[in-house]
Amino acid sequence: MSTLFTITAQPVVYKNGHQLLQIGGHLALYTDKSNKLTFDAVKQQPFLASTQDVPNLQITPYTQWARFSIQNLSDENQLILEIEYPIIDDITLYESLPDGSTKSTRLGEYTAFKTRGYDHQNYQFAISIPTNATREYYLRVKAGEQLQLPVYLSTPELIFEKNNRRELIFGIYIGVILAMACYNLFIYISTRDNSYLIYVSYIICVGLTQVTLQGYAFRFLWPNNSWLAMHATVFVPILNGLTALAFIQNFLHTKQNYPLGHKLLYAAFVLYLLCFIPMFLDMYNYAQIMVQMDAFLAAVIAFVVAYRISLKGVSAARFFLVAWSIFLISIFVFVLRNFNMLPYNNFTYYALQIGSGLEVLLLSFALAHKINMFKAEKEASQQLALTISLENERLVREQNIILESKVKDRTEDLQATNLELNNALNNLKDTQTRLVEKEKMASLGQLTAGIAHEINNPINFVTSNIKPLKLDIADLRSLLSRYDQLATNPDIQKELADIELFKKEIDIDYIHEEISSLIKGIEDGAARTAEIVKGLRTFSRLDESEVKSIDIHEGLDSTLVLLRNGIPPDVNIIKDYAELPKIECYAGKINQVFMNIFSNSLNAIKTKKEHHNNEFISISTRQEDKFIIITIKDTGIGMTEAVREKIFDPFFTTKDVGEGTGLGLSIVFSIIEKHKGKIIVNSAPGEGAEFIIYLPLDITNHLS
Repeated sequence: MSTLFTITAQPVVYKNGHQLLQIGGHLALYTDKSNKLTFDAVKQQPFLASTQDVPNLQITPYTQWARFSIQNLSDENQLILEIEYPIIDDITLYESLPDGSTKSTRLGEYTAFKTRGYDHQNYQFAISIPTNATREYYLRVKAGEQLQLPVYLSTPELIFEKNNRRELIFGIYIGVILAMACYNLFIYISTRDNSYLIYVSYIICVGLTQVTLQGYAFRFLWPNNSWLAMHATVFVPILNGLTALAFIQNFLHTKQNYPLGHKLLYAAFVLYLLCFIPMFLDMYNYAQIMVQMDAFLAAVIAFVVAYRISLKGVSAARFFLVAWSIFLISIFVFVLRNFNMLPYNNFTYYALQIGSGLEVLLLSFALAHKINMFKAEKEASQQLALTISLENERLVREQNIILESKVKDRTEDLQATNLELNNALNNLKDTQTRLVEKEKMASLGQLTAGIAHEINNPINFVTSNIKPLKLDIADLRSLLSRYDQLATNPDIQKELADIELFKKEIDIDYIHEEISSLIKGIEDGAARTAEIVKGLRTFSRLDESEVKSIDIHEGLDSTLVLLRNGIPPDVNIIKDYAELPKIECYAGKINQVFMNIFSNSLNAIKTKKEHHNNEFISISTRQEDKFIIITIKDTGIGMTEAVREKIFDPFFTTKDVGEGTGLGLSIVFSIIEKHKGKIIVNSAPGEGAEFIIYLPLDITNHLS
């Protein structure tokens, strides 16, 4: 807080029209901590005089009042009272008139810029004082940011002239900022180096910060947005700080050169982001304090990080230290002015602009130096590359001679190795062919044994019926012979009686029944043999073309017929056939798939240590879209996950040596793959196995 004295401030004496008075030392000040006092109530309060040319009221949430008197001894009746601090949120000038009434004029960022009487960012009040007259005035001000009262009194012409000088200097500053931004943007477009794009963002935010603090942002950028006008002094510096930290990290490569400093800069980055919270909660005073504290902390961290990196010999850090030191000095001057340790004059007024402008220029030079370094490094690398290239050519020539000799020797070795590999490959093919043939012969032997047993039963039945049939026919022939002898025998009655006795002897009625029974047995045996032959024919499909439209159920049933001899009596075959259309496939190969899977299921059941009466092999079929699905499930020993993943690998088998080739399910997989179908196996130890086969209805469409 500024130093205040309990004395009455002297009136401002304006003597001639060529004076530009700064009247801050003539103000009497009062702080309304309730923020509720009316003008009449404030007039009764004790005001304290300030001897400061520019009263500094710090950051405060309270309403500040200033009282002063003006005595006009000049010939000018129309004067301008200007408060050269455009970021005040709310400011009202009260004038006590001779008739005892009060005139008030209210300005500030709380309302649109167009409501002001003068087209200028500073707060200007037109006052009319007759010559030799004295008027008393009150200023009511409130701001969420640092509050100072640089008050000027003069004619409109002198105020206009002063502001023109200010705007000329500020215009030069903005020109430098824009020129550097465009220059670095052009370099970014040329090099695509993100450092320049980040720096352009930082330059723009630096310029925007000064534009905001000088009131130009409210005047030209958002004249109708009072919320943004009141909050921009927090919002814009936050953006400035964030872009500055991002640029420092990128420019100094802090992540590689100084990891701890990189983390500290990230911490400052987070603190800047936290400043948004009180800003959006309209806790504006706290937001201002946080921004200033974060700015101070970030500046110190940046200086320390740059210094530590410069000790490692990084030239970019040295450039940054010089530029950042100049900027820190300008901030130091600005802060000292805010705390009344330095006077409010042109130097302290332009300190930030001068410091930030020089910083922008020096950092631009640093980035340009970076390009020169890259160029020098590129030229050096090119020269080095040329030297290396010449040396490489010499080495290549020498190596070529050596390599040609080695290649020749290696070629001879490879030819010999290739011959050995060809011999090994031929041997492998022969072995594979023998194994496949062995698998076929094993399946054929199993099939032949089953067929022989199946056919042998009905043939034995026929054979066993032939002998009694011959005996019965012999008896009938004897009986017929006796009837033939009747014609030559004179005693027919006696012969007929003998015939009747013979018929009783041979039991003619039993012979008739026995002959019918024997013929029926022969017929059944012949039918059974015909069924086996039909099943074999259906299974092999030897008389049909390679691709044939078949009923898949016939293939399943014919395979089961041929395997009937190998099915234990305690194993039930459960069928659940759906209504299916015929499918186009390689019939014989599909039947081979069924044969191999059924054989595996029977072997898995027979391998179980304990058999139960509910052992079964279930077969179900269904149609799903353009596929038919055959599911074959057994109650065998099942298999582990490791075994299940390898069952379709060639030569993989869980049987003992000499009992299997390991090609059965591999052949199954290749046949189904040839049909553009798929097979899925579900199994677990002790829970049997389930094979799910997907076959397309028309293989010709899938093959195309």
